[in-house]
Amino acid sequence: MQKSLLFCLFFCGLFHTAYTQKTPPPAVITAFQEKFQQIQKLEWEKEKNGDWEAAFKENGVEMSANFTPGGQWVETETEVEFAELPTPVQTALRGKKVKETARIQRSDGSIIYEAEVRGKDLLFEASGKML
Repeated sequence: MQKSLLFCLFFCGLFHTAYTQKTPPPAVITAFQEKFQQIQKLEWEKEKNGDWEAAFKENGVEMSANFTPGGQWVETETEVEFAELPTPVQTALRGKKVKETARIQRSDGSIIYEAEVRGKDLLFEASGKML
């Protein structure tokens, strides 16, 4: 009987943890809906730093947006083609096998660029300087 009770408590705990990690706080949901009013289909993921990331498509383009647990927008990442990167960033990546590229708009108004190379995300300023 004790084993059954412990087993049940263990799985209830796992279910609760899995559920809470996929459901952001109401402030995050509200902030997302205000910023991306037309998006209906999205997936949430809790980041290691505690922020929440929404993955979605807008006009057929893959995007993601990050928010603090309090609902403050952090950044929006938009997938772009390699040719859409600024020329200095393309030059900095010359000779590397680039899998994916993105444009990241941050809440402070800055824009940086991301390139996935050998499973690692490399970040660049528009000038081509690696961050």
